[in-house]
Amino acid sequence: MAVLYGVSLGPGDPGLITRKAWELLNSDADWVYPVRKKGGKSYALAIVQASGLPIPESSQALVFPMTHDMDILARYWLQAAEVVVDKLREGRDVVFLVEGDASTFSTFQHLAKTVMALDEDAEVVTVPGVTSFNAAAARADMPLADTDDTVAIIPAGYGLQMIERLLDDFDTLVLLKVKPLLDDILALLDRRQLSDQACFIEKAGSSEEKIVHNIQSLKGKKVNYLSLILVHNTQRKRGEMIRGCRKKTI
Repeated sequence: MAVLYGVSLGPGDPGLITRKAWELLNSDADWVYPVRKKGGKSYALAIVQASGLPIPESSQALVFPMTHDMDILARYWLQAAEVVVDKLREGRDVVFLVEGDASTFSTFQHLAKTVMALDEDAEVVTVPGVTSFNAAAARADMPLADTDDTVAIIPAGYGLQMIERLLDDFDTLVLLKVKPLLDDILALLDRRQLSDQACFIEKAGSSEEKIVHNIQSLKGKKVNYLSLILVHNTQRKRGEMIRGCRKKTI
């Protein structure tokens, strides 16, 4: 059996692709990459394209639809895994392109489990990379944690009740994929008087990056799916220096 590699590419800046990932991209391995629908664009593939690497003729899109229906997802995971297993059995290494980090809220983990369920001899290797929230914190000059600070990282889809509870319990809260609940999150942060200590970052590090310090200005606006909000809960740090985004960001 050949090897399936989950190759992390970082959140958008091709300069954040690791040396290990670069070596695999330049090997003779077949590339596969996720798309939301047949014929759709792949953000992961776009990161590699921005690096200047040519796309191998053997590259292939794998469909992973945007749905929470587990029956539908399982069907597409199986179809994708069957494509990969066929390549592995032919002795061809496979590189699965992953935006961000392959171990963090990544489709790759579902693919890897399904591949191993189809063939117990399959070898899977995860190549780590820069996460979107690490890149976003650096770009916004907003440290995630200092000294003994606590940090929570969740998809915003967990809901407002969970977000409010975590604001009470953690010094820094990272909310991923905020698009569906953006206005509700903005209202919550306004009520908690935390708007000034929050930053909105979209497509961190890419050529389409957007950093917004005045997050309330986003109310009612459409944002990209690849967006997040960093919140420093200074109410847990009374008397200390207020931290937040650089004021020169929009």
